[in-house]
Amino acid sequence: MEKAATTADPAAQSPPPAKLTLFTLITMVVGSMVGAGVFSLPGRFAEETGVAGALIAWAIAGTGMLMLAFVFQSLAVRRPDLDAGVYAYAKAGFGEYLGFFSAFGYWASACVGNVTYWVLIMSTVGAIWPALGEGDTAIAVVLSSAGLWAFFLMIRRGVKEATAINKIVTVAKIVPILVFVLLALFYFKADVFAENWGGADYAGSLFNQVRGTMLATVFVFLGVEGASVYSRHAKKRSDVGKATILGFLSVFAVFASVVIVSYGIMPMAEIAELRQPSMAGALEEAVGPWGKVFISVGLIISVLGAYLAWTLMAAEVLFVAAKDDDMPRFLRSANRADVPVPALLLTTALSQLVLVATAFSDDAFNFALDLTSSLSLIPYLLAAGFAVKIGTRADPLTDGGRTTPRETTIATVATVYTAFMLVAAGLKFVLVSFIFYAPATILFVMARREQGRRLFSPRELIIFVVSVVGAVLGIVALAAGWISL
Repeated sequence: MEKAATTADPAAQSPPPAKLTLFTLITMVVGSMVGAGVFSLPGRFAEETGVAGALIAWAIAGTGMLMLAFVFQSLAVRRPDLDAGVYAYAKAGFGEYLGFFSAFGYWASACVGNVTYWVLIMSTVGAIWPALGEGDTAIAVVLSSAGLWAFFLMIRRGVKEATAINKIVTVAKIVPILVFVLLALFYFKADVFAENWGGADYAGSLFNQVRGTMLATVFVFLGVEGASVYSRHAKKRSDVGKATILGFLSVFAVFASVVIVSYGIMPMAEIAELRQPSMAGALEEAVGPWGKVFISVGLIISVLGAYLAWTLMAAEVLFVAAKDDDMPRFLRSANRADVPVPALLLTTALSQLVLVATAFSDDAFNFALDLTSSLSLIPYLLAAGFAVKIGTRADPLTDGGRTTPRETTIATVATVYTAFMLVAAGLKFVLVSFIFYAPATILFVMARREQGRRLFSPRELIIFVVSVVGAVLGIVALAAGWISL
């Protein structure tokens, strides 16, 4: 009876997943990580610290995120039965409801992050076309909306076509960043670099300087799980882990280089005052006006590529969650080109709503960046926690019974690091995250009703009550002015 029901399921009639090579998976990781953030790094770091603080910050962030990358590599091998990694790991480790929260939070963070890409594009072009302003004027919203739906039409044609474009765009956007690093080294001034070493002009200890840069590193590293999210499409399951590590190490080297070499171009106080994208202003200082134009064009290509990668991943998470009965059934269907169109449509629709909202906010861009980081850290924390869990107890579904002590230690470090970053984000973003999570439970309830199941178990009910209380506190805090957007 159960088999018959499965056969009748529309999802069962969907075509075999498109198979992706190791190189394509690497470009998914690189493409999702290299977006708008890298172009703002010189200014963001110079506002907080000098060369010494930057080196320490990158060492901490690099180690923490590398541990998280190792976690995804290990889980891809130990639990090859789990697709759409971030969501699936949370569900397997902590139950359906927290798995749902992980799926929704990851998806919502992608939608919010995607809006920042369009705002930044319009803001960049706004430097020569004032009507676009900071990317939040009426005409900017209209043009951004047109681009948003144009991508929807392109992606729905097929995963293979979209990932092929992503490979091209990934290569194209890496070029201007590497050119920046090479030119910065050519025009490098040792005396300026030495003056910027200690960040002497900035108040606070070295510890405070480093802490001030940590949230910036969270946003730029989002996407390290790119290959894991798209694991069902991999030709070889082992390629998922390889792509994660190779992609991360490549991007980490580029990000750290961009920041460090910029300290050798101009005094850090001047870098801190540059208009974003600060990389463009720094290169203009070194080579002249053409440098600013060159980086601005590279930024637009980079942002469009990141938007493509994140839209693909967001739709994939909703699709797999629906196939696992954790989202409503309408999200589980895919067209003949293996594209989950309903999930893609919902992704685009939420991005559209947030995009319209930016026209009514004074500081929507910066707030969206931090909110994107906060929403993503919760799924990361649950995935790392799952890796710790299967390392401390035997699991018949885990290849080898459990992970090795080395893998468990790495997972523990990743869990502590992610929890620390979530705390560092502040209570403000935790409360606002609950405002997203609590109403999303409607989708969870829809899925349970479709299956004729009990809406909440006692444990799930407690989690639901906590999320509602958090959402209410968030709304009250916003209304009272205790926190602001």
